[in-house]
Amino acid sequence: MARKPPSFSDVKTNVQDNVIWKSIFRPGSIYRKGYRDTSRDRALAAMNNVLYHLHPVKVKRHGLKLTYTYCLGGLSFFLFILLTITGIFLMFFYTPAAGAGTELAYANMRDISASVTFGNLVRNLHRWGAHAMVFTVFLHMARVFYHGAYKPPREFNWVVGVILLLLTLLLSFTGYLLPWDQLALWAVTVGTNMMGYTPVFGDQVQFVLLGGVTIGPNTLLRWYVLHVLFIPFITVIFLAVHFWRIRKDGGISGPL
Repeated sequence: MARKPPSFSDVKTNVQDNVIWKSIFRPGSIYRKGYRDTSRDRALAAMNNVLYHLHPVKVKRHGLKLTYTYCLGGLSFFLFILLTITGIFLMFFYTPAAGAGTELAYANMRDISASVTFGNLVRNLHRWGAHAMVFTVFLHMARVFYHGAYKPPREFNWVVGVILLLLTLLLSFTGYLLPWDQLALWAVTVGTNMMGYTPVFGDQVQFVLLGGVTIGPNTLLRWYVLHVLFIPFITVIFLAVHFWRIRKDGGISGPL
C-alpha cells in the first residue's frame, strides 16, 4: 500500500516542533501561530520589536552586580561605538589607493600621525580600541560560558555571540591590513593563501579577496570595503538580534 505523502500543514508542524526552530522562535512569538490584528497580537508585536523594547520591564538583582558581569558586554559595545566614531574621522584622511604612482594608503597613514590635528591621538584610540574590543569580547564569551548561558533557553543567543566574536576578529584583521605596509602585505598573503585551500571553491574565494590572481591595488580596495562597510553592517544586525534576545530570554542568566 502506497504511503500517503505528508501535507503542507504536517511539514510545517514538524518544522516548528524542531529544536532549532524553537530555539530561534521562542514560545510567545506571534509569528509561530500567525499574526492576527487583535489587541493582544499588537501588544506582543511591540514587546518583541527590538526598537520598541530596548529597556527591560524589570532587571534581576544579579544583573546589577558589577562583579557578576564586569560589564564586559557593555564595554564591548562601547568600544564598537568608539571604533565607529574614530573610524569615520580617519576616513576623511585615508585613501585606499596602492600601486605604482598611486601609493596613497601608506602615505596617508603617516600624514594622519604627523600632520593631522589630533590625528595621532584618534589613530591610537582606534588601534588600541580594536585590541581592547577583541580582549573584552573574548572575556565576555568566557564569562557567559562559565555561567552556563549557552544552555536553553539561551542557546540561540550563544550562537549569535560566537558569530559576533568571529566578526570582531574579522574587523580587527581587515583593519590590520589598511596601513598597507610590509606587515599588511604578508598578512594578506598568508590569509588569502589559507582561504585558497577552502574545499570546492577555494580558488574563487581567493580570487575575490585578492581582486585578481595576485596582490595589487584591487586587493586593498576589497579589504577596505569589507572593513568600513560590509562587516560593520553585518555586525550591527547581529548586535540588534543579540540585544533583542537578551530581553526575550529573560535578561542576563543567573548564577549556576
